[in-house]
Amino acid sequence: MPIILRYRPQDDKADENQKLVEAVFAGLAEKDPGGIRCATFRLDDGTFVHFADIDGDNPLASLESFAALQDGIGDRCVEGETPNAQRAIQVGSYGFGEP
Repeated sequence: MPIILRYRPQDDKADENQKLVEAVFAGLAEKDPGGIRCATFRLDDGTFVHFADIDGDNPLASLESFAALQDGIGDRCVEGETPNAQRAIQVGSYGFGEP
């Protein structure tokens, strides 16, 4: 089942957060664990939106870079906002994968 995670880091922490996210993707590319399809977007207002579709065990759990991204995420976020993960059902897409 796909998951969507959304959060907004403080303005002065957004670039740091982006580097941490980029390290996760580099770790995935290096280990090529399979079982995951994912993408991350940074919106104009600084919000990060992560899309992940994971088959079976979560391969992110074995990445040091993912642990580093999670470490202190609450402190990087805008006060009163915490990462909000929700399961998602794909209604439709074009060129983004099949439901």
